[in-house]
Order: sequence, then structure tokens, then C-alpha cells
Amino acid sequence: MSGTTQVRAKGLILVVEDDPALLLMMRYNLEQRGYRVESAPDAETALQFLETARPDAAVLDWMLPGLSGLDLCRRIRSNPALRDLPVLLLTARSGEQDAIRGLDTGADDYLVKPCSVDTLDARLRALLRRHQSSYDVLSFADITLDPETHRVERAGRLLSLGPTEYRLLDLLIRNPRKVFSREDLLRRIWGQNIHVEIRTIDVHIRRLRKAINGPNEPDLVRTVRAAGYALDDGPITDGL
Repeated sequence: MSGTTQVRAKGLILVVEDDPALLLMMRYNLEQRGYRVESAPDAETALQFLETARPDAAVLDWMLPGLSGLDLCRRIRSNPALRDLPVLLLTARSGEQDAIRGLDTGADDYLVKPCSVDTLDARLRALLRRHQSSYDVLSFADITLDPETHRVERAGRLLSLGPTEYRLLDLLIRNPRKVFSREDLLRRIWGQNIHVEIRTIDVHIRRLRKAINGPNEPDLVRTVRAAGYALDDGPITDGL
């Protein structure tokens, strides 16, 4: 494929592969096909990246140093914020039982390497189509959130949100007017196995309000006393 060909961006792909030469080749070929690519040489580096950003799909090598690709897939599926992330498991294991094991672990697809870039591209496009509804632009009142570009606007004004505030808004805007308790938010944003103080939620809610509310704009983050928080354009109770 010509390097001068203009290609429309298809999404952000996280590639986790410990072979530097193979990783470089995959990055180059995927970028030539119109994807944006982030890479990690091992599962721990990938998990650190996923704490602050969400790709549109992940390609995981099974045989990684330390935590395997299979274990990484389990970690991803156990995290509420990443549970629906499309995952493709890439491996030299070609046995039927290996494929079953990979899919049962939570991978959406399983591809035996070596494979052509055409095949990898086709599988990724299929995964992204399957999850396309996750990438539709979301809106509530005068706020819009684009999950593909992570661009957030209010009344046409570009907003700057930190990673945690973005994940909070993403959850709230997908569930308008639904009240989430602090415990719900901790579990969905940080996961069940991460120890975070309950009042941390209040800190990030304050930051979210500061980020999305301009002068003379109504506060859309509603505090429901003794219950939690909701994105609501109705009357707002006194809150944090």
C-alpha cells in the first residue's frame, strides 16, 4: 500500500507485543491502513496505559513476559470501565483447544500468527463494526461527547477533562438521569480490586463540575442526597 495514500482514521488500537521487530511491523502496517496505534511490550505497561486512556480495540499477544496475554484479557474483562473493549488475541498457538480457551477467557476474536495484514485489518474492522454503537457521539442537554476522539463540548465550547472526569462523564451521559451511588461509581470507574477512598468520588465530581460548567450555565451534575449523583437537567439540589 502506498505511503502517500490518504486514509481515513479508523480508530485507536492498542497492540501488546514483546517482539520489537513484529511490533514495529504491525504498527507500520496498521497506521498505513488508517489506524492510530499505541503499543506496549508487556501486560504491565498495557495496564498502565489503560488507566488513563481507552483505545477502540486491543490486540494482545498470548505469550508475553510476566503476565500473559490471556491474563491481561482477564484483567480487562474484570474492569468495569473496559469490560466492553474489543479484544483480539494474537498467538502462534494453533490448536482448537487454545482457541476455545482464548475465547472463553473473554477475547472477542482469535488469530493465529503469522497472519497477513489484510486478515488482521479485516478482523479489526469486524470488531469495530460490532461495537460501533459504543463510538456514536453521545449528547445530553448542550453537552456532546465523542468516544472515538474523546472530544467533549458544551454549547460548542471545547472542554478539557482529566482521564477520571472523562470516564465519569462517559458513564453518566450513557445513563442520563440515572442515579449512581458512590459505591457504584467506584466499582464502575476504578474496578472492584482497587482500593480508593469513598470520598475520592466527591473530589472528582467537583472537578467534573468545574470542567463542564461555565459562567451562568446550569449545573447538569445533580446531587441526590443520601443516594449519589446523576446527569440531570431538572432542578438541582444543593451539592458538593
